[in-house]
Amino acid sequence: MDLVINLDGSGEKTVRVYRALREAIADGRLPEGHRLPATRVLAADLGVARNSVATAYERLVAEGYLVARTGAGTFVAPVRDKPAPRRTTADPLHPRPGWAFEPLPTSAGEPAPRYDFRTGIPDARLFPFDTWRRLVTAELRLGANEPGAYAAPAGHPALRAAIARYLGYSRSLRVHPEDVLVTNGTQHALDLIGRVLLRPGDVVAVEEPGYPPARRLFSSLGAHVVGVPVDADGLVVDALPRAARVVYTTPSHQFPLGPAMSLTRRHALLDWARCRQAAVVEDDYDSEFRFSARPLEPLHSLDTAGRVLYVGTFSKSMLPSLRTGFVLAPVGLRTALAAARQMGDGYGQVAVQAALARFIDEGLLARHVRRAVKAYAERHARIVAALGRHAGLEVLPSAAGLHVTALAPRSAGVVAAAAERGVAVEDLAAYGSDSTGFVFGFGAIDPALLDEGMRIFGEVLRDA
Repeated sequence: MDLVINLDGSGEKTVRVYRALREAIADGRLPEGHRLPATRVLAADLGVARNSVATAYERLVAEGYLVARTGAGTFVAPVRDKPAPRRTTADPLHPRPGWAFEPLPTSAGEPAPRYDFRTGIPDARLFPFDTWRRLVTAELRLGANEPGAYAAPAGHPALRAAIARYLGYSRSLRVHPEDVLVTNGTQHALDLIGRVLLRPGDVVAVEEPGYPPARRLFSSLGAHVVGVPVDADGLVVDALPRAARVVYTTPSHQFPLGPAMSLTRRHALLDWARCRQAAVVEDDYDSEFRFSARPLEPLHSLDTAGRVLYVGTFSKSMLPSLRTGFVLAPVGLRTALAAARQMGDGYGQVAVQAALARFIDEGLLARHVRRAVKAYAERHARIVAALGRHAGLEVLPSAAGLHVTALAPRSAGVVAAAAERGVAVEDLAAYGSDSTGFVFGFGAIDPALLDEGMRIFGEVLRDA
């Protein structure tokens, strides 16, 4: 890559080259250890005599800015003072009025806690990386997937067809490939739906307690977000605001409380949406991991009025880093959603999508899920038993997923105290609940540390 420096200013060219290089080193554009171009190459790039560059290099070496290594080249020397970040003389740009959002903490970037009961994290140790690497490598070659072309925004055709088939036998959904729009995970799907359906001020109903990123996303689009209570049968349909334009729900495994929406309640919600001409967003985020009982029919399969958008993700069944999900769109929204995707980020990673299509069609996803369900079912049973034994807490009924929730008389201060002892759990209040309790993920925890972590949590809870 060519080194670009500014030679504007007065003085002979040697002085200007020297000054430009020194400034680039001082402000960090040329970092410590960076190898500079040969004097001949830089002189040709800058349109100056080679002697001007050589003299500037010699002066910078003498002053300690550069280090010359025989046979290796010229490198930027270690600097004692870290360069100050570049700042403008003014700061005129700010978010629009009403923007009050900052990035939420993620599960990456910091050392994982020893006893990791955070939610939404699958066990990467269960994933067949060697197989996945083989599939992706096969798709990353010159003759595969038109690497020099821009792809269709709705997703790779083979993946759309594979998802349709997979949902047919895993969720009994009658899906055509044209119904499927591939996204970068659930949050991306919700963003596309919101941009296509919502105007500023429209009412969006969300479960409370519920999934905070969905609430934040709809709020960021200017919607008026209203929390709706949840009971043992799922979302309370009678409490839905009459003006709701969109209802967001997790009927297969309510997040975070855990119950599945009853069949009666499902029909009531669909009738409500039909009468109110509203859309229902069905987030089926982890239904693959079911430990007992057969799942109820998805809202999408019960819907005869075209009111349901079914959203799914491979972040739990495979890996979050793949950033791949999908939305099943009614006919009237297909074109608009594809256009919104194209205007936003164009399209997804074609090689990854093609590899995922093969991963599904060759039965590898189903095999991986079966293996993962067995491992997670064991952890589910162990954590339920350990919470009763060590903490005296009863887990709310839940037959699927990667987390459990337990109510408790108190929770204030317990999460922070547990974190000090290396135990990461989540406060139910963080999800908008009026009840006190805790949410325990069991995807990331080392099985060998599960019981010990629960024992320590029980001690913290008793001492609180």
